Amino acid sequence: MGYIVYFQVRESRDIIRSPYNARQDSYADRVVRGDILDRDGNVLAHSEVQPDGTETREYPYGNVFAHVVGYSSQGKSGLESEMNFELLTSNAFFLEKLRNEFQDQKNIGDTVVTTLDADLQQAASDALGNYKGAVVVMEPGTGKILAMVSKPDFDPAGVSLNWETLNSDPDSALLNRATLGQYAPGSTFKLVTALEFMRENAAYDSYSYTCNGAIQQGDTVIRCYNGHVHGTVDFRDSLAYSCNTSFCNIGLSLDIGEFRDTAKELLFNTSLPSQLPYSKSSFTLDRAGTEADCMMTAMGQGKTQVSPYHMALITSAIANGGILMEPYLVDAVTNYAGTEIEKNMPEQYKRLMTSGEAAALKDYMKSVVDYGTATALSGRSYTAAGKTGTAEYSSDKEKDHSWFVGMTNVDNPELVISVIIESSDGSARAVDVAGRVFDAYYY
Repeated sequence: MGYIVYFQVRESRDIIRSPYNARQDSYADRVVRGDILDRDGNVLAHSEVQPDGTETREYPYGNVFAHVVGYSSQGKSGLESEMNFELLTSNAFFLEKLRNEFQDQKNIGDTVVTTLDADLQQAASDALGNYKGAVVVMEPGTGKILAMVSKPDFDPAGVSLNWETLNSDPDSALLNRATLGQYAPGSTFKLVTALEFMRENAAYDSYSYTCNGAIQQGDTVIRCYNGHVHGTVDFRDSLAYSCNTSFCNIGLSLDIGEFRDTAKELLFNTSLPSQLPYSKSSFTLDRAGTEADCMMTAMGQGKTQVSPYHMALITSAIANGGILMEPYLVDAVTNYAGTEIEKNMPEQYKRLMTSGEAAALKDYMKSVVDYGTATALSGRSYTAAGKTGTAEYSSDKEKDHSWFVGMTNVDNPELVISVIIESSDGSARAVDVAGRVFDAYYY
């Protein structure tokens, strides 16, 4: 009896609302599926009812919100799945519901108001163009997700018609690369390595290393990108210029156990706060690792795997003084007439680092834009800080993914972005995609 009471009070609501509860779909017999809106009221998904009662789910932005909003036919995905209960629940005025009951008419489902920004989402989609990849944009101070794009994409209205083609697509268009993609982080991981080095070395600012363009340990030789020789660099320059050999040198000096602990604090090998399905990121280096493994891991290669979404969370914590806010996609649920039913508010998820560590990393990331590998973002009406990355995905040194993580308005960060372009192979740069998204916000 005690468990039954506990279940009714604590667990029944979650089970009823779970997207895996197939009984929810029976609500569609009495309710027209509600709308999904962006934060400015733009319609992202809507049910059109024909004179014969047939309902058609329409997506005014076509492919642009395909993965994050999802689809509601041939199963469900994205917010169409996660918010299925709310969309098939009607909180219309009770007299209206009573009248509809007597007239055997359906009620109109509730409206899901998201945190998404249609302009930023469109800008991110346009900036990625025909490249495979993903973009995630967040507000670091609130945790609101403003944009989440994955390419290649699909038309959510045509999923049923094209199901077999989509399901056998070698490019995996149905895969949300933002949350489910797993990639070597490349030099964006140097932020994690830098944090660990700072924790192990109080005098990290006095670090100095002479880069000759390559470093050798045993039979392993690692070179800086394009064989560049950086000369004598300090800790700041090492990050600004993304000096591989310097970070390999740093990696050799780190305590592997403490490195693993820091990676776990930054949510590697553990759960992520996410409303959408995601893949856990992996940090595999342990005390059995070789010196070559240490060097590769420190510079963001090796066996480390991460999603663009996870890198957005780490960058958001850096931007927000070390605190990661709970990321969320739904701002509110209203009835179809606009009366608020539920409202989500910003909440702190976890402190990932101290405020001092975050401030130092943010300062170094500003140098990346000021004179390092992301100068493409300098000289604009807004300030920016970030970290570029090039992740090799083949033994062919010319095969790589392009990464960028960063923030705007550095003194009081407003936006955080994470971008990956798959198989860019030098033909496109993630930092340029970030610039176009930032420009869409500020201009």
